[in-house]
Amino acid sequence: MSFQLPRSPIAPLLVSPAVNLLRIAAAAASQDGDVDRETVALMRRQVAAGLLADLDPAQAWSELANGLMSDAPSRMLWVLRDSRALQVVLPEVDALFGMPQSADDPPTVDIGEHQFRVLDEAARRQAPLAVRFAALLYNVGKSDSPPEHLPAHYRHMERGLPRIEAIAGRFRVPAEFQDLAVLALLELERVHRAAEMRAGSIAAMLERVDAFGRPQRFEWLMLMCTCDFRAYPGRATRPYPKAAMLAAALDACKVLDEGAILAEHEDDPAGAADAVQEARAAAIARALRSERWAAQAD
Repeated sequence: MSFQLPRSPIAPLLVSPAVNLLRIAAAAASQDGDVDRETVALMRRQVAAGLLADLDPAQAWSELANGLMSDAPSRMLWVLRDSRALQVVLPEVDALFGMPQSADDPPTVDIGEHQFRVLDEAARRQAPLAVRFAALLYNVGKSDSPPEHLPAHYRHMERGLPRIEAIAGRFRVPAEFQDLAVLALLELERVHRAAEMRAGSIAAMLERVDAFGRPQRFEWLMLMCTCDFRAYPGRATRPYPKAAMLAAALDACKVLDEGAILAEHEDDPAGAADAVQEARAAAIARALRSERWAAQAD
């Protein structure tokens, strides 16, 4: 179905024109959604005239969230980008277009387009909104990477962190949304390299991401990493072995009697922590049948 911007004088009484523009874009993300070119052109003129200048971020987030939770979030985002609204509402995401990211075949992809594919993969996997929010933002530090380093993005985490915090604050999203987006920013590339780690490094990663204390957040991180992996060309139907590997490592650690280990070192807290980590590393090495998992990686 196709959506038109209402021209009736009654419509603005129901919802502000700025919110209505976002609502039209969000509706495009539904299964049968579409926005015709005439409507996009009208939206572009409205954006150029400053329609979104006084938009309440809380109202904007409500519409964005609806689109993100639809069947094809990228369709909403493409409408926002084509109408120039993305530059106003999420300039940090709009700035990703034109930036290269290393890939397999082809050797690089456009990061902005990649983010949209990640979101659609998250929708196919029926990911919760927290994961989709993270999927939208975890690369925002790459928009201004030094050109001499491209397609590598050195120190993008340092640039991305304050941007994620600013976006989360602007839209007043739940704290767990920001937390997961920051976790994806810091850990996604490490998860992708997990096959090259030793068992001790995997144990340290599980501790660092609090996989033991916050298992759901760990599952969401694995889902986020899976969506990123499968969004690259040629990977849409490929399994993501790193998630399975880290899940197996976590399961191996869960059966340890850590209480007994701690009791043996009750007079030495630092030694107790080291002993737990050593036991976890040994359990992981046994579970993966090697200190490395490289033979199973790709």
